[in-house]
Amino acid sequence: MAMAVIKEHSAGGVVFRRGKGDPEILLVATKGGTRWQLPKGKVEPGESPQEAAFREVKEEGGVEGEFVCPLDTISYWYYWEGKKHWKLVDFFLFRYRSGDPGKHDWEVDDARFFPAREALEIITFPTEKKVLERALEIIKRKRLLDD
Repeated sequence: MAMAVIKEHSAGGVVFRRGKGDPEILLVATKGGTRWQLPKGKVEPGESPQEAAFREVKEEGGVEGEFVCPLDTISYWYYWEGKKHWKLVDFFLFRYRSGDPGKHDWEVDDARFFPAREALEIITFPTEKKVLERALEIIKRKRLLDD
């Protein structure tokens, strides 16, 4: 008998701000601070993916961002409590506006800004690394740090 698949729709954000040279990127840590990733979470009923991404950035990252553009959608399979899940995650690019990563919620162990190069090195998931690379290309191409 085939295992039932649970479908999930999440959204997340790449938040950037001006650093010393390179932009800085917001990452959040889970699993006791061993797993660095982009802030993301479930899209709630009645919420658009963009709204969910904004909310998750605020909850998990402690900051508010200004929407710039959609980035990418990734999908992956995982198992949780004996059930197979298929997760779709829409990512959006945000420019940092306000807030403090130290004021993240209980869902994450840590949240902070890293220089882009360091963020690319420590981000855990290859799919999220690709999203981050795309974000950095857009930041450079659109000269989003030149204002």
